[in-house]
Amino acid sequence: MIMLMTNTMFYLISIVVSLIVLLGIYLMSKVEKARLGNFISSLISVIAVVITLIYFDIFNSKEALIITCYGIIIGSFIGTFLALKVKMIQMPELVALFNGLGGAASAIIGIVTLYTSPQVFEFTTSVLAIIVGFVTLIGSLVAAGKLAKIIDGKPVVYKFHQSINIFCILILIAGLVLSGFSLIPNQYLTIYVIIISLFSLIFGYLFSIRVGGADMPITISLLNSLSGVAGAIAGMAINNVLLVSIGGIVGASGLVLTQIMCKAMNRSLVAILLSKGIITSQVKIDTNNSNNYSKNEDYSQKIAEAKKVVIVPGYGMALSQAQFLVKQLYDELIKLGKDVKFGIHPVAGRMPGHMNVLLAEAEINYEDLYDLEVINKQFKETDVVIVIGANDVINPAANTAVNTPIYQMPILNVSEARHIIICNYDTKPGYAGVDNPLYQDNTKVSLLLGDAKESISKLIKTLQNNQSNNTLSENKAITLLKDSQKIVIVPGYGMAVSQSQHLVKRLAEVLEQDNKEVLFGIHPVAGRMPGHMNVLLAEVDVDYEKLLDIDQINPQFKDTDVVIVIGANDVINPAANTAVNTPIYQMPILNVSEARHIIICNYDTKPGYAGVDNPLYQDYEKVSLYLGDAKESLQKIIDEFLNY
Repeated sequence: MIMLMTNTMFYLISIVVSLIVLLGIYLMSKVEKARLGNFISSLISVIAVVITLIYFDIFNSKEALIITCYGIIIGSFIGTFLALKVKMIQMPELVALFNGLGGAASAIIGIVTLYTSPQVFEFTTSVLAIIVGFVTLIGSLVAAGKLAKIIDGKPVVYKFHQSINIFCILILIAGLVLSGFSLIPNQYLTIYVIIISLFSLIFGYLFSIRVGGADMPITISLLNSLSGVAGAIAGMAINNVLLVSIGGIVGASGLVLTQIMCKAMNRSLVAILLSKGIITSQVKIDTNNSNNYSKNEDYSQKIAEAKKVVIVPGYGMALSQAQFLVKQLYDELIKLGKDVKFGIHPVAGRMPGHMNVLLAEAEINYEDLYDLEVINKQFKETDVVIVIGANDVINPAANTAVNTPIYQMPILNVSEARHIIICNYDTKPGYAGVDNPLYQDNTKVSLLLGDAKESISKLIKTLQNNQSNNTLSENKAITLLKDSQKIVIVPGYGMAVSQSQHLVKRLAEVLEQDNKEVLFGIHPVAGRMPGHMNVLLAEVDVDYEKLLDIDQINPQFKDTDVVIVIGANDVINPAANTAVNTPIYQMPILNVSEARHIIICNYDTKPGYAGVDNPLYQDYEKVSLYLGDAKESLQKIIDEFLNY
């Protein structure tokens, strides 16, 4: 037999438990201590349940104990199952579902209490628990459905929508007044409960169905607050001070968070409560090049030169589950000596803290996560911003597009950075439906469109390529040149564009002075007309006997120590032998890949005119890259060779 605890003991324990819950919430506000805060809050919740069971003498009632055990077992099973099965991207809808279950529990407590012949206070609070509980339940289910795309995420507005809302509110107020004056005869109690429950559900549905995707973070936060309020009211109905206290804390913290979200999105809580949701139809803004989207792909050089980089994650990152690739991107940038930070907008995900949780899951250093107010001060000094699946939260139209949903909404001022790389699925407007002028900025914006994982992988390859270039080109290449006997120079159109044939002649002379055999491999279409390369090299007095055409030079590449490629791409691309249905498939090429080592002096690693990627750029074992202007690359090789 377990002795019942006294009221005084229960109240004192309730105070301690409430304080510990507050501590847990405080710790969860700190990224580095969030897990500890969550653990403490979860543990104290279990303790609170046990204390409640003891206080209400559940252990001394066989029937009540059996029902309680069944409830604990079933609830624990469902909770564990969802925790293990649900992916991180699905966490917002899971939270919404849990909010709904909390509301449903409060409503059930209210209904049960009504049938126990309570006093006026208990009766009224029970009715209020039913109202708030069912509003929370249906609102949360609709929110979860929209987040899970079971329900259309766009705002849904019915005919007489607002009038029906007002009518529901009046009915519910009338029901509360009747309960306060004890005007509900027992024989009509069931009908009364059905009416109150039905209109609560209708109001909850109409309230939530009109909320669009742009308001979803606010909605989730508000529903979380309502679930706490419902619990507190239910606690008053059954005279459970612990439930009142904990419910009040959840309700208050949720309301504070809601206000923060409203500020972050420049939205009015009153507008949300009155179902004046954001209408997400597309809003066009005036731009000089409204249809000329930026396709600037000069991001490789920008990243290579950058010292300070800011990564801005958004819902697109969460949707594609790309946080682990973001971590790899982060690591590659750190390896290259970059100063890397993350700019986190409070509503970048579908719930507050969504981005922080995803990045923490990928074990990104929490010290590198900066909120909006802190990071905004640093964008002017940032070399490159990498945006991953974010739109509205970086849209500069928020500062100028009057009468749009995002007007005056605080945003991440990425437009102030020197260069921006945007990895978004497409150039469509975000949830707010407002065109983003960054997509038309051809001067400082590079677009990597498509799945976020693929775009980030492309960036990672670029960084690895840069790293390889730093290590191979400056060290290994010159050593190999010094140790070589036979060298073949392959000129291309890039040499012609840069007018670097004089330096090519100088390089050949320097190599020959070191007793190297130097030949030239000439592809018939290396220039813009037949004989173009021959003319340019003849202009600088290169011995014509050393100019060998494709049929003459190809058999010699196997015996060549080093090939130096200058501004050529398609004519040396080995993909011509394998890339079926491409413009260069089965085109005769210079087989430079057969040489022992290859030095490529090209402006960048982009595909040539044929648009086919060159696998030589990924061969870090036998290829050294000198990227940039051909003149600079050639001069660098000459200087390094002479100073070896």
